[in-house]
Amino acid sequence: MTTSASPKGTDPMAAEPVEGIDIGPVTAWFEANVDGVVPPLDFTLIAGGRSNLTFAVADAAGHRYALRRPPISHVLPTAHDMAREHRVMSALGPTAVPVPATFGLCTDVAVTGSPFYVMELVDGHILRDTATVEQVLDMAGRWHAGLSLADTLAALHDVDVDAVGLGDFARHDGYIDRQLRRWIGQFRGSVVPGEELPDVVESVHDRLAASVPPQQGTAIVHGDYRLDNVVLGDDGSVRAVLDWEICTLGDPLADLGLLLVYWTDPGDEAALAGVTPTAVPGFPSRQEIADRYAAGSGRDIGTLDFYVAFGYWKLACILQGVYARYAGGAAAGDRTSVDTFATSATTLAERASAVLDGR
Repeated sequence: MTTSASPKGTDPMAAEPVEGIDIGPVTAWFEANVDGVVPPLDFTLIAGGRSNLTFAVADAAGHRYALRRPPISHVLPTAHDMAREHRVMSALGPTAVPVPATFGLCTDVAVTGSPFYVMELVDGHILRDTATVEQVLDMAGRWHAGLSLADTLAALHDVDVDAVGLGDFARHDGYIDRQLRRWIGQFRGSVVPGEELPDVVESVHDRLAASVPPQQGTAIVHGDYRLDNVVLGDDGSVRAVLDWEICTLGDPLADLGLLLVYWTDPGDEAALAGVTPTAVPGFPSRQEIADRYAAGSGRDIGTLDFYVAFGYWKLACILQGVYARYAGGAAAGDRTSVDTFATSATTLAERASAVLDGR
């Protein structure tokens, strides 16, 4: 649901309340930290639910910004780290990776109940479904969007982490091993009373752990790189990469593997809930995306099936956790597809197993 606060006069305290935004203190922060801002400010929720909340902010002079903050209610104290997102995008600003410009980070929770940061609101299209694709991109635009997505990922993985000041951002080695430990722990802690955890998730974990490929260097790993986490121009070019919430350093092929998990070729039986935007004709195939990335990055993708299987398995663990939280009464936020989550972990883990088997 979209909410907004329309300016009423010049007093920000007179604006319509917005959940997650304490309008008076946030306006004062903008005045102190963002050059050229002209109150009053108007806030509109443009993305939210299971992840961080993003608000479009407009001032009286027509300037537009984006404010990003954690969900209203969340459990994990290490999740939704605004400083990490802000640091990554600020570091990438001078590189070839398209990211929104950043304007400031607020770590004072007294301002609006949580840390937040403010960035550029990039104009363009976010493709979340096939209807949007058909409305905004012609066949040539879809083809270009796929190639631009692969090229942008190669550019991200080409960034020298030390040169941009991110050398100490995270450990450089053992990425997949660490991810396997993290997500199997999350999975084992996601028991729904009266239900058994699917055994296939454990068996796939063991298969993955026994066959981890050597890591091809250390790169910035976005962690959730997919079509609906970028802003596209009218021609399909990537104008900005968004949602750096779980970014870290590690194995670059993990990003490519997950991108292909979300990349549905026309006619595929989608393993993920719903129909992905690439299910309509015009986009490059999975193989063409992989080949384009390989050409741009110079990396060997001979072990790519492992990373695709890992992507399916990781999503199985994540969705089991979401299902357990909602089954336990955490009903706030976006409930889209929650009813299917009871079987999603099994479906995704079985798909991971099939990929490992070469099917």
